Amino acid sequence: MKKNSFFILLTIALVAFLGVSCNTTGAKVEEDRAKEARQRAIDFEVPAYFPSEWETLETLYEAANSAAEYSIAADAYDELFKKTVPLYAQAIEDEILAAREQLIHTGFTEVFPEYLKKADDLALAAKEQYDAEDYYKARDTAFEALEEYETLEMGANVFLARQEIIDRGFTQYDADNFTRADSVAQTAIEAYEKGDKEGALAGAEEALLRYNIVLSNGWTVYARERRTAAVSERELAVSERANIASRDTFREGEAIFGRAEENFRAENFNVAGITFVEAEAIYAISRKETEERRVRAEEAIRLAGEKIEESSGAAQEAERLIEGGVR
Repeated sequence: MKKNSFFILLTIALVAFLGVSCNTTGAKVEEDRAKEARQRAIDFEVPAYFPSEWETLETLYEAANSAAEYSIAADAYDELFKKTVPLYAQAIEDEILAAREQLIHTGFTEVFPEYLKKADDLALAAKEQYDAEDYYKARDTAFEALEEYETLEMGANVFLARQEIIDRGFTQYDADNFTRADSVAQTAIEAYEKGDKEGALAGAEEALLRYNIVLSNGWTVYARERRTAAVSERELAVSERANIASRDTFREGEAIFGRAEENFRAENFNVAGITFVEAEAIYAISRKETEERRVRAEEAIRLAGEKIEESSGAAQEAERLIEGGVR
């Protein structure tokens, strides 16, 4: 009897142990699933999209202590994740499209279309991965595409700065920096071609800095030269009395010249240089208008003189005829 009682107790104890062990194992599995679901939600910024729901869910997760509770938390994290993914993907897509549009606006891709294709291929690959629900890979590829567009935009800025220097003839004002910038820019291109985006970006930034120094020096000299030219044109206009004969046009030139002077004093040399050119042109127009008025006035005087002579001759002929008739 005692032996039978022992086996009964042993069986009960074993069943109880197995039950606790199964519950513990099940809770652990569900806890791990909840942790994984929670981390995935964090990786895709669920808290930022659904802050109140996230806060409630976090409270539930922290209080979980059984397989059922962890299972509920895991399912809830997954549900929020599914609601967030389309919003998250759309946000990245919007960034990519904005970066792409900005890059195209520079005109750089018309000269180097092959670079745009490389970035576009990455963006399309990200879309395919997203459609296949390979969300982590899609996210990484999308960020790679975005980085590619932004890197190309930096390259475009370098290209445009260099082109402006050449177009405006500013290389003569700082030849050393221009030559150095060209060298650094070439190194950056080589780094980019090798896949060294970090090195390419660093080189592009240095090249852009040097090109901008050349532009700054060029605009400074250019503004001074254009100011001298505008002042000279103004003096000519005054000496030819355009400030009187073509008062409205001359005053327009004065207003523009005043704005140019303000920008020059504020060291906004690019704006000042362009505005001085505009003022110089208006002063020249006032001189031309004055000359045209002078020519018209001289012609009017000449015609009036001819009419006076004609009238005088006619009067003399009439007088002769009258005198003849009297005799």
